[in-house]
Amino acid sequence: MAAPVSNPVPPDKALVALHRFGLGARPGDELGKIAADPRGYLKAEVKQQDITLIPPDDPRNAGLLDSTAAIQASMAAAMERKAARDEKAAVAMQPADDPAGPAMAKARPAVPRIEADIYRDEAQARFDKALAATPGFVERLVGFWSNHFCVSAAKAPVVRASAGAFEREAIRPFVLGRFADMLLAVEHHPAMLFYLDNQQSIGPDSRAGRRRGRGLNENLAREILELHTLGVGSGYAQADVTSFADMLTGWTMAGREGRLGEPGTFVFNPNAHQPGEAMLLGKTYPGGGMGQAEAALNDIARHPATARHIANKLARHFIADDPPPAAVARLAAVFTKTDGDLRSIALTLIDLPEAWSAPLTKLLTPLDYVVALRRAVGPSTGNEPQRSLRWLRALGQPLWQPPGPNGFSDQTDAWASAEGLKTRLDIAWQAAKQANDIGDPDETLASLIGNSVSAETRQAISRAESKQQSLALLLMAPEFQRR
Repeated sequence: MAAPVSNPVPPDKALVALHRFGLGARPGDELGKIAADPRGYLKAEVKQQDITLIPPDDPRNAGLLDSTAAIQASMAAAMERKAARDEKAAVAMQPADDPAGPAMAKARPAVPRIEADIYRDEAQARFDKALAATPGFVERLVGFWSNHFCVSAAKAPVVRASAGAFEREAIRPFVLGRFADMLLAVEHHPAMLFYLDNQQSIGPDSRAGRRRGRGLNENLAREILELHTLGVGSGYAQADVTSFADMLTGWTMAGREGRLGEPGTFVFNPNAHQPGEAMLLGKTYPGGGMGQAEAALNDIARHPATARHIANKLARHFIADDPPPAAVARLAAVFTKTDGDLRSIALTLIDLPEAWSAPLTKLLTPLDYVVALRRAVGPSTGNEPQRSLRWLRALGQPLWQPPGPNGFSDQTDAWASAEGLKTRLDIAWQAAKQANDIGDPDETLASLIGNSVSAETRQAISRAESKQQSLALLLMAPEFQRR
């Protein structure tokens, strides 16, 4: 069932709460519970303490390693075990004393790649958190910020292994905190530093630069200004990028040998830092090691251009591809007034009249669609999280693997192709076939879409030849796919 440009029936407020802000309804009376006070329902979730966190010490997350440093140590140990096995196998293949010929090494199972196991465990924890969330607005915020400050698991094994930990350590603790704190946590994190090659950036006049003849890598500085804070066209110049890159030299990750610190942790290497003062956006920052770039990050976190850039992205994500100017202006004003308090901004977003009056025209991103689908279907057969990860790859949004530092597109056009909708239909059918318990189609329709169901959708489902087909059609309905 192809999704039209807009839903012809205005959605009720409960559906807006669950689709525009949340992760979709689950079978039962969730729509009914929300209907009495949709805004209050969302605000109650935002006000909960520690709601964003995925604690590794929780028995449900038993497979998670508790830090990026622990991940690095686990990878190093796996490499040492593999090296020892390879050496033993090489010895076994040497010619034996028996003149009959060389001894044959016994066949050994392939050594599992530790980073793939870590990635799978992190993905499972991520999906479990999303499936349990009620109504899921906070998890949507986690997804927004994780995409805003993205790293890619395709970069290298170390990033693949630490992408989930990056989200847990640098994003989740700050989603309802201060933007400046999140910015500092993100830019200090080893996954971001490695993803944007800052371990390769050396001050030309530093001790290491003079000795090795190496210089700056501007990737991190450029993406902080262009994507993470100020935004394109905000007035910074190439000279600002170069100067900021100077300030960020020495920000790196301790390697396996542990010469600079505990392997896998953030370290500042003064021997690689460009000495002296630096200028950014017309302000001079005295030389001072790591504190020089930290001061600059705190300043640009509070820059008016940063407030506008973040407000515009939030309004685009939650309201419309062409965000209402009044909504953007109000979000930017709250960002500035509260010193980037993200809880206040989330509450303001809930109160925006445009968020409740605009039609649900944005198509769910693949990640949001897979989560909404799994919430709607409930417990089902299937190898998780591999099944969900496979669906995301097929839909073009592999988990923690954006095509570039600007993250996955938030525009409907990026996901509304004929091929993309066909893939969604295939996945909807797979999910329906694997569902453990499919209830009455009319009851399921009422609990997932409610009063917003169109006559066309109701008719299509009523004509289904089986419960599985009716569920698949519901999962492809415009009312289900739009937010």
